[in-house]
Amino acid sequence: MSINMQLRATPESEIREDWTWLAEFMGGALDHFQDELRAGIAEMVEYHFHALHEVYRAAYEPQGSWEWELPIFGGSPVFEATRDHPPFVILRPAVVREAADFLTTASFDDLWEAARPTVLPPFSAFDEAEVKGWFLGHHTDLHAFYSRTASAGQAVVKAFWY
Repeated sequence: MSINMQLRATPESEIREDWTWLAEFMGGALDHFQDELRAGIAEMVEYHFHALHEVYRAAYEPQGSWEWELPIFGGSPVFEATRDHPPFVILRPAVVREAADFLTTASFDDLWEAARPTVLPPFSAFDEAEVKGWFLGHHTDLHAFYSRTASAGQAVVKAFWY
């Protein structure tokens, strides 16, 4: 089973806070993901997004900061009426800017050192440098995506697929 977090940049004015509309919008974006990735308006974190969330949390939650939530689970959820499916999450442009600022100022090495004891054990069958490289790659990709999206003044819609 595969589980992914899909992100799509879009003008805020085009977003409808309607679960059915968001499902169609994000499903269509998923159908054209490679083209949208090349265009810089899409990103995906496959499987490891929960653990990447823990990397951000380990260094910042104890300090009472909340920005660490934004890159993965932060935003405004839009639920299906029956709640049988995961919500879609919307980040308005101001919140996208906060996520981009967090990812710009966060030192990945500091994040990794704080999260290593929590994040590494589930991946103990792999070399630590390899695992750190996975997370650094995701972090770098998210930083670039959020920075481009913030510079364009756009919103982000997130989908969690399984």
